[in-house]
Amino acid sequence: MKFKNTHKDSQTTDESIYVNRRKLIKAGIIGSASLLASNSMALSLPKATENSEFLIDELTSEKDATTYNNFYEFGLSKSDPVENAKDFKTEPWTVEVDGLCENKGTFDLEKLISNFSLEERIYRMRCVEAWSMVIPWTGFKLADLIKYCKPLSSAKYVYFETLYDPKQMPGQKGRSIPWPYREGLRMDEAMNELTLMAVGMYGKQLPNQNGAPLRLVTPWKYGFKGIKSIVKIKFLDKQPINSWQAIAPQEYGFYANVNPEVDHPRWSQATERRITGGFSLFNSRIKTQMFNGYSDYVASMYKGMDLTKLY
Repeated sequence: MKFKNTHKDSQTTDESIYVNRRKLIKAGIIGSASLLASNSMALSLPKATENSEFLIDELTSEKDATTYNNFYEFGLSKSDPVENAKDFKTEPWTVEVDGLCENKGTFDLEKLISNFSLEERIYRMRCVEAWSMVIPWTGFKLADLIKYCKPLSSAKYVYFETLYDPKQMPGQKGRSIPWPYREGLRMDEAMNELTLMAVGMYGKQLPNQNGAPLRLVTPWKYGFKGIKSIVKIKFLDKQPINSWQAIAPQEYGFYANVNPEVDHPRWSQATERRITGGFSLFNSRIKTQMFNGYSDYVASMYKGMDLTKLY
């Protein structure tokens, strides 16, 4: 699956223009259609429409977002993915759908995505070391995929699995994580309007080091629940164990809702360091927000839960 580039490189939208256009969109001066018309590529998939409802913020530079990554399948260092994923083959790509659903099978990704409408959203994302980025993602609602799969009423959870291929993913030759990488969401989390299946970022196809060709984006989880290079989706009636639970259950639970008022066993979660212009220990720290600032959309799902224990 590829995005088709039908413009010359000289026509690529400069990032400063990209950011300024969003400011104009927020102010209501221009609409998303004019932004999309200026994109440097056309999709072989349905054209994306911009959804600016959830967050407009200062964007992290594309260079930083694509060169400072967690993708342990390609190495443990932040710089390993961009170096080691260069030759990763993402085409053809299939996704296996199984479990408690009516429409199961192995689907060609591009044909599967053709059933859904793509949109662009700007989300604030955070990773475990308390650094954060603001990234424009292109993708489709996970809810649309779930509806397409027609889960049974007994399905309460959605399970995801990353490709296991040590020949292409050198990090999988080590034993730091029980491969393949696994993740899961409760059904209401998966159906939430914020939850995105991303196929692109910055108006381009998703880079290998960022989880090509298909990754999960769950923005209120502060960068957790962002499983990459997905090859398997399964509907379950029991809560699955995700990879971080399996590695360190005393530190990571199923929900991965970062609570700024509760410290991680090894660090404070009260503040985060925003990456703008490259990572530096001198970058300013900002206050961590409950549910990453998306409480209006997700807090009701956790009403009555003790989020100091159900972390």
